[in-house]
Amino acid sequence: AIILVHWLLTVWGCMNYILPASYAWGNFSVLAVGIWAIVQRDSLDAIVMFLTGLLLTVLTDIIHISVFYPAHDHLGDTTRFSVGMAIFSLLLKPLACYLVYRMYRERGGE
Repeated sequence: AIILVHWLLTVWGCMNYILPASYAWGNFSVLAVGIWAIVQRDSLDAIVMFLTGLLLTVLTDIIHISVFYPAHDHLGDTTRFSVGMAIFSLLLKPLACYLVYRMYRERGGE
């Protein structure tokens, strides 16, 4: 569910070309590592890399949104929706990090 929600929010966040390609590359590559963590349930390395990637994308998402946020007063509906979904994805990432950390603990991590 974490992967699906963040994938959908990232797709919606990339709809309007407001955010650069590095936003999409960063988030989709972390989601690919998340799929790897789902497939290999016994791998601690996969879940640690997924958790680290999520934590790093929190920082990069803050930078992307703050630098590339449009300064115009008359924003289009798709621009507002796209940036809103990117912000919503950013707000959900701490919860996702907590849930991934719990999965890490269940797999035997300390």
